[in-house]
Amino acid sequence: LTLLGGDPFEPKNQYPLYQFLLRVKKEVPDKDIWAYTGFKFEDILDPTMYPHTSCSEEYIKLIDVLVDGKFVEELKDMMLKFKGSSNQRTILVQQSLKEGTVITAEEYQ
Repeated sequence: LTLLGGDPFEPKNQYPLYQFLLRVKKEVPDKDIWAYTGFKFEDILDPTMYPHTSCSEEYIKLIDVLVDGKFVEELKDMMLKFKGSSNQRTILVQQSLKEGTVITAEEYQ
């Protein structure tokens, strides 16, 4: 399942999507969930930063892979897997939360 478009981490979108993902995880617990956001992973988790909300921590715990960072046309690269520009990161969310640092798919392999 992939969340994208109408940024899923825009504050007004977080709670409704969090509720939806709770249902998905209950009904199909093995389903991988990916999300694409223009926001940075660190900002989502930082209570002093936009777009953090009261449900951000619980919401992001339901996501397996997060592609973060705004798409930048000048950094567009058609050879990249799962992202459009080289400034974006493919973050393994569960591993990152467990380790307390950002772990990208490229680093994990």
